[in-house]
Amino acid sequence: MAVTAPVPAGGPGPAATGGQASSAATGGQASSAATGGQASSAATGGQASSAATGGQASSVVPPGASRAPGNPLQEFYSRPGVPLSSGPDRARRQARMLAGILRGRESPAVIVDVGCGDGSALAVAAQYISGHNPAHRFAGLDWSADALRQAQSHGLAVLRASVAAPGLPVADGAADVVIMSELIEHLVDPDAAVAEARRVLRPGGSLLLSTPNLAAWYNRGLLAAGIQPVFSEVSLHGVFGRPGQVVAGHLRLFTRRALTEFLTASGFRCVTVTGARYHDVPRLLGPLDRAFCRWPSAASILLLHARKE
Repeated sequence: MAVTAPVPAGGPGPAATGGQASSAATGGQASSAATGGQASSAATGGQASSAATGGQASSVVPPGASRAPGNPLQEFYSRPGVPLSSGPDRARRQARMLAGILRGRESPAVIVDVGCGDGSALAVAAQYISGHNPAHRFAGLDWSADALRQAQSHGLAVLRASVAAPGLPVADGAADVVIMSELIEHLVDPDAAVAEARRVLRPGGSLLLSTPNLAAWYNRGLLAAGIQPVFSEVSLHGVFGRPGQVVAGHLRLFTRRALTEFLTASGFRCVTVTGARYHDVPRLLGPLDRAFCRWPSAASILLLHARKE
């Protein structure tokens, strides 16, 4: 999943990561953004937001417009079939985390999903929390025009935007929650992306971040046997040296310790880290994968809640 600066309808945009973009999620993971059909002008601080009401987004470009010849990462993420969804288990877990953060809040919150992908995960979250406070406002941002068109099919308001300079079209301190679901592992410059998330969050605002776990329970055994860990990739053209068939474009992988130390150094206080299942674990090993969710350091996926210091 990737995001770039907003562009006019029908025009290409810059890549999400300093010229390189990611529109897919890890092993097929991505998050989505919603406004329940309403865009948040507060989030954009008065800047023109194409996340229009009714789930319309004037900045979503026609098919093929997101392709950027000569840029291998942009070309990769523009391919049909590149995974854009995080799967139902992680979507439900993220929705519960978001509901917990917003529980008891009476005033409307602004939630910005950076790298919203196909819209499925935050659509679940928006539906999950709408019963608590329907006034909460959601905005989804992504670089991939194809992903944004899919997100719109869920009735979500979206905006084509990027974490790369000049940054997200969101005012300083305008967001109460920033979601980065299966995004950070695709970025050339995760430092800049996390700095952008911190910039747009209000003091004490929450970052919800998920990413594959390099130290997942099966990766520990695979690496000991000389096999490339799951989630890691050495090429954009195929899977080599590890189980699986899907190339997702992962550039960065984190353990629980690395992720929490990185976010702490970036100005966040880590509140909770939980685990989630990976949908491609063989069915017979599913119960074991579910059990390891109780031990986040060895879980398949890391789900983290941090607050801006």
